[in-house]
Amino acid sequence: MARLTSNGVRSSRYFRRRNSDINMTNLMDVMMVLLVVFMVAAPLMTSGIALDLPKVGGKAMNSKDTSLNISVDKEGYYYIGKTEVPQDQIVDKVKAVREANNEVTITISGDTDAQYGRVIGLMALLKEAGFDKVGLKTEPKPLGKK
Repeated sequence: MARLTSNGVRSSRYFRRRNSDINMTNLMDVMMVLLVVFMVAAPLMTSGIALDLPKVGGKAMNSKDTSLNISVDKEGYYYIGKTEVPQDQIVDKVKAVREANNEVTITISGDTDAQYGRVIGLMALLKEAGFDKVGLKTEPKPLGKK
């Protein structure tokens, strides 16, 4: 501890300077662990059912908004995430999500073998309910094939 002299100045005899350097080794260790955790956890964050999406060309959507994925499997069942949802309840569930985030976009993932009418019917149902940002999810066409 520093001792004050009669004029209020610290005595240099008792004053010790603190080490104010940042230890970069510990910081780099923590950052590396976080990087590895996120690299392992990122593939697990995608949720949904296994679908065989159509392969077409086109540009990827670059949106800052969050996206809600609704899947249609080859039997014609609807899923939000991994949960099966009856057709009459889809609009209510999507409206509940929109209450939490007004800028939500809806992406429909239709299996290659799904009936065209089920996918387009879902899209029309959502458009009638007032959802303007509805898109279809596909996989990119493999390079070299035309």
